[in-house]
Amino acid sequence: MENSSKTSSAEPVSSALPYMDVKPVGAADFYTAVNATFRFIERKLGPAGLRRYWLDLGRHYYAPVTQRWLTGGLASVASHWRAFFTAEPGAEVEVHETDQEVVVEVRTCPAIRFLREHGREIVPCFCQHCYHVNTAMGEAAGIEMRLSGGNGRCTQRFAKIGYFPEAQKAEDIATAG
Repeated sequence: MENSSKTSSAEPVSSALPYMDVKPVGAADFYTAVNATFRFIERKLGPAGLRRYWLDLGRHYYAPVTQRWLTGGLASVASHWRAFFTAEPGAEVEVHETDQEVVVEVRTCPAIRFLREHGREIVPCFCQHCYHVNTAMGEAAGIEMRLSGGNGRCTQRFAKIGYFPEAQKAEDIATAG
């Protein structure tokens, strides 16, 4: 069974997210703060410190998402990403769901788009955060992910642990800029 849906910032916020915002679409200027935070942590703590930050974010801040993925499986993963990208201004994303995996096709990354449009220098490792945060989110739910592409356009694949024949390759994640 395959389910495909497109998201746009014009759709209403879904209850698939474990947190509620009073507005249907997020504030894009938040991307500037995220980029600056990544740059600051990397300068102060190095690449390993930044990875620790991303893993902590995935394990702790997103723990309510992990709980939903644990109880709802891949259907919850698909619902989460549909709702998440619906609330992201400028996102162009398709979520495809099968019994085996969820594929998130990010055609336009809202963060990279916003940062470019506003002349911001994007921290080169920016796209790595999607892999590290999502991997940490999935661990306790028995979900793993693989990421290919980046720098404004990527494919994120989610499946039960053990589904993917190979580990994530760092070179499959593009440098942002």
